[in-house]
Amino acid sequence: MKNLLFIILVICALLVGAYPLIYVFVDHKHTFLGSKPLEILNNPVWRFSFFCHIIFGAVSLFIGWRQFGAKFRNKHLSLHRLIGKTYILSVIISSLSGIYIGIFAHGGIVSSMGFVSLGIVWFITTVIAFLKIKNGDIRQHQNFMTYSYACTFAAVTLRILSPLLKLVIETPGLSYHIVAWLCWIPNLMFAYYINRKRSYKSAILE
Repeated sequence: MKNLLFIILVICALLVGAYPLIYVFVDHKHTFLGSKPLEILNNPVWRFSFFCHIIFGAVSLFIGWRQFGAKFRNKHLSLHRLIGKTYILSVIISSLSGIYIGIFAHGGIVSSMGFVSLGIVWFITTVIAFLKIKNGDIRQHQNFMTYSYACTFAAVTLRILSPLLKLVIETPGLSYHIVAWLCWIPNLMFAYYINRKRSYKSAILE
């Protein structure tokens, strides 16, 4: 069951990680950009931030899952470190640009606060994870990387929950308010459960 859930996670991460490719093959008016007002689309800072967010966010989603699993880390430590550095850099770029574009999110202040908060938590957990491994604290590095990838995985949960909420809630604005928070807070709660379980196992072994 555990392996099946991990396989599903990986498939979802790879599929959503390929999402930015639609901006290469599909006319922008038929994508998310088609829903934004002209004053935002004509803002070069917003457009640059948007593409930084989706491209580097996709990279972090696409490679981040590979960092989990002791067998891979122990067998390919150099590759683990390379992927980790790429992941951290990608998250820093994507989270900071995401904080900026989150200010202009649909639905006003409630949605903006949800996405901006996600960007802040994503940035902080990733930087802490980096600092922990620099200080040789492997356990806390793993814990904060788990929180970080939980935030990264919000890209997946957003795309799953958004259409479901639209079916259940007839008011589009309300469903967007909810998904702006629901796409990442449950992920962090699940990450907390994983970390507690890992700590419990470590305590038993010690």
